[in-house]
Amino acid sequence: MSAELVALGVAGILLGLAAGFAISREVTVERVRQIVGGGPGEPLESAVRDLLERSSQAEWRARLESQDLAHLTELVGTGIIRLDDDLRVTAANRAAHLYLDVAPGALLGRQVADRPGVRPDDVSEEAALGLGDVRLDAVTRTAWRNGSAADEIAVGGPEGRTLSIRARRSPSEGVWVVLEDLSELRRLQRIRTEFIDNLSHELRTPLTTVRLLTETLARDLEEIEVPERVVEIVQKIDVETGHLVQMATELLDLAKIEQAGKPQLYIDDVDLAPIVTSVLDRLALFAERQGVRLRAEIDPATPPVLGDAERLGQLLINLVHNAIKFSPSGGDVIVRARPQPAPAASASTRSAFVVLEVEDHGVGIPEADLPRVFERFYKVDKARVRGGGGTGLGLAIVRHIAEDHGGQVAVESVEGMGSTFRVTLPGAPPVPTLGRRTGD
Repeated sequence: MSAELVALGVAGILLGLAAGFAISREVTVERVRQIVGGGPGEPLESAVRDLLERSSQAEWRARLESQDLAHLTELVGTGIIRLDDDLRVTAANRAAHLYLDVAPGALLGRQVADRPGVRPDDVSEEAALGLGDVRLDAVTRTAWRNGSAADEIAVGGPEGRTLSIRARRSPSEGVWVVLEDLSELRRLQRIRTEFIDNLSHELRTPLTTVRLLTETLARDLEEIEVPERVVEIVQKIDVETGHLVQMATELLDLAKIEQAGKPQLYIDDVDLAPIVTSVLDRLALFAERQGVRLRAEIDPATPPVLGDAERLGQLLINLVHNAIKFSPSGGDVIVRARPQPAPAASASTRSAFVVLEVEDHGVGIPEADLPRVFERFYKVDKARVRGGGGTGLGLAIVRHIAEDHGGQVAVESVEGMGSTFRVTLPGAPPVPTLGRRTGD
């Protein structure tokens, strides 16, 4: 093979490689142009410059949005804390520092300890301070694990703040914590409760005295001849005084129930049958005056309930008294108690429930009023009730007592046909039976 042929072959190979490289480079450049968003035929340098400019603008907008969000969090009066996935504080507004009584900026960098995957040795001394309150740290950890958590805590001692805490895991990263100052609201609630308590005490004694005097006067008038108008006036004084005594008593009861959030209950196994009998005996005279018959239907299989006998008696008195007022002369009021088995899924771990019902065949409750009958001071049309109605507190007390016992209250009613109030209470756990000892 001559040298000319060899040189010609090498030159061809080189030309082919050069052509292939040129084609490959053109393809690569075109691909890069497409990636950076350049148009066909546009110089690559110009396309890259546009890409860098767009990236810079995006970073600038993101920085502005971040600053705007930070400015907004400073404007609101709610404490806001942002934590990352290591439960380290990355942002906290001035309200959060104020509520937790720490210097501005002192929360940044702090880390909530005891999170899975975080070792105590990995947390600095400053970071280990957490959010400044162990209960707040606990809410944050719970939200990180479960998605959300909430609580109410008092910080700063007896004269400190009452804070509502709501924590929720972010869909992107970390946990958001919102703090709201409820100190003024709780203070006003305490003032309201104390005012109602004091007012009820001050009113009940003189009103009770006035009612005893009117009852005595009414009996004395039966022995002498007086105008019928005088008798009617005395009877009206007696009725109205009775309403005032009832209002003062119910206001005092409601204040006790709502005081400090949870009333003191003396929990024991309570048999409902004696309570039903006692309540019907106490209200027998009132029912007789109204021309209403009282009847009890107690299922012998009804188990005891876990509750406070005095409070449960108060609950039943309010329901039966209410039923008598709404019943026409000649009507019936029926009190029922029956067991209700627990759901199958929890039958092995939870006792049966007990259902307590009070049924009347009176005027009923309009459908529009049903959702509100358990609200404080809410009364159905006063003209529908003989004697002018009540205080609007009886059913609110019933709801409080039922919920404080872990139960529920509901009502079913058809206007013109009557109502059934139903209270569901948890039954007392069965007494364990002792097995026979070995060797006996």
